[in-house]
Order: sequence, then C-alpha cells, then structure tokens
Amino acid sequence: MADVNVLLTCAGQRVDIVRAFRAVLGGDGPHRGRVLVSDLDPLSPALFAADAVVELPAVSDPGYGAAVAEACRAEGVRAVLPLTDLDPVVLAQAAEGIRAAGAQVFLPDAHVALGCQDKWECHLMLQAHGLPSPPTWLPDEVDPAELPYPVLLKPRLGFAGRHIHRCADPDELAFFRRYSPAESVVQRALPGLEFSIDCLGDLDGRALGAVPRAMIQSKGGEQIKGETLDDPQLVELAAATVEALRLAGPSTIQCFREDGRVLGITDINTRFGGAFPLPQAAGAGYPAAIVAIAAGERPAPRLGEHRPGVVMTRFLDQTILERGAAGLAPVRPVV
Repeated sequence: MADVNVLLTCAGQRVDIVRAFRAVLGGDGPHRGRVLVSDLDPLSPALFAADAVVELPAVSDPGYGAAVAEACRAEGVRAVLPLTDLDPVVLAQAAEGIRAAGAQVFLPDAHVALGCQDKWECHLMLQAHGLPSPPTWLPDEVDPAELPYPVLLKPRLGFAGRHIHRCADPDELAFFRRYSPAESVVQRALPGLEFSIDCLGDLDGRALGAVPRAMIQSKGGEQIKGETLDDPQLVELAAATVEALRLAGPSTIQCFREDGRVLGITDINTRFGGAFPLPQAAGAGYPAAIVAIAAGERPAPRLGEHRPGVVMTRFLDQTILERGAAGLAPVRPVV
C-alpha cells in the first residue's frame, strides 16, 4: 500500500494537529506516511514537530496554488489541509491542479469556502439553505435607528476575533464604523449560550462526525477551556449544515442557543478548530478518517459516537531550539 503523506499548510503553532497526524501515520494503524508542513515564519513551532518542511511562497503570491500542487507531486502528498484562515479559498480554487498532482484538498468548493469566510455571504448562504442565521445587514443599507440593539459590528473577512465591536446604540455604531479599518457587517448580538461543533465531512460533503462543545473560556478567539457535550440537537444541526453546504474536510460551526432553540449560526471555519485537542480526546478520530479517505477508503459516519464530559484546560508550552552549523534544531530541555 502506498504511503499517505499529508501536507498541512500555514501550520504556525498547530503542533497538536501535526502530532495527531504523525500518530496516525506512524503508529499501529493500517496506514504509513509522513506529515509535511509549510509556514513562512522560520520559527513556527509546527516546523519542528513535522517529518519535513515544504517551502511555499506567500499565500498572496499568484503562484501559491501551483506551488502547492508541485510540492504534492514532488513529495507524494495525498491529502492537503489548511490550518488557518489564510489559504482555504486559495487552496479550494487550486483544487483541480492539486488533484492532478495526486492529492485531495479537504475543503468545500471555492464559492462555499469564500462564503464561509465572508460574513455577509455566509448569512445569505445559510438563509438560502434554510439554516438559522442571525439578522445581518450591510451598514450602508440599514437605518441605524431601526436596528435591534445591541448589535455587533464584524469584519466581512476576519479571524481571531479581531475588529469585532459590540454596539449598544446608534452613536456607538457610528463611532466603531469610523474606528474599524475593515469592511464590515452589522449583526444582531444574540442572547443565550454560545456553542462550537467540530465537524468532519468526506469529499462528497457527507457528514462523518460532529462533536459539540461548551465554550467555557476563550482568549483572543481561541478556546482555552471547554467540555464535550451529549447534545443531539447540536449534532443534528451540524450534520445538516455540513451536508447542505457540502463541507468537505474538517470544519467548525459556532452557534447560539436560548431556551432550547438555536438562534443562529454565527461562524463556519473550513478547517480544524482552535480547540482541536478536545474533540480528538473525546474520540472524534478525524485525522485517522482523513488519512483513510486519502487512501481511497469510505469511512462510515460516527455522528454522536464521541465521549461527552471530556474537559480541556490549556496551558503554555514551548519548543526549545539551538542554532548550529545545520541551522535551528530542537534540543532536549534541561530538567
């Protein structure tokens, strides 16, 4: 059986995901292979956790997609996944060329990938499929005096919770519109509790998994404390969203619920969520399923089969490097 090499782009700090794929490909399972990563920052921790590093141009380079395809051809890569919001749209647009190089891109179609990043297009896309979305407006197409305050001013294309402002009245909305550097939408600030659902779809957009989690604490848009839930309503919502939008690959769906009613889906990220270790610890097994799909298999759905009551609390960790004749290399820490 051929190796199933995996390329994780813009890998940054996602050592957790790199290690999870290495465990699948280097353990006792049926598949073998290498985990390759790319990142422009030479000090990105993921570079020192992978089997190999692939040199790619900046995502903004017009040749980025072709460079990914060439790297897949040269390294025998079978699966490509982005680990940040920087390149899902570019990779989805380049998917045909990457497939011709022998690799599958674990992303939805390019128009869906873009729709998930653009808050206005996401709102329209959810509405078109009968999925719940908060009331959302373009700032120049609504009378501020008629809005149901509080509202949120959100960048149409944003990440990590940047440039999101809560506005209590028209004066605050006008202030933050002047203050924000981003093209924005206005969205009703939903009451109730926020939840995230870590999902996986196969290459046809068939829902394979959906793990709901409580958002106990977040910092800078990154969840640092959370708990997996036994919640059929959220599993059903996530599966319906994955299959309606044909969300191939990993995705994270965020929503608000009050009194047992889902009020709206507020975000869809077409990548692994920041809290990846939590669903992984609860038995989601998404890296193993992705490797199996890349190997030509068709894993069965495992909706609702995760373990509820698994709690994550995060802490800082680090990789210590030493500069030598061959460049930077990890060193064993002194205990």
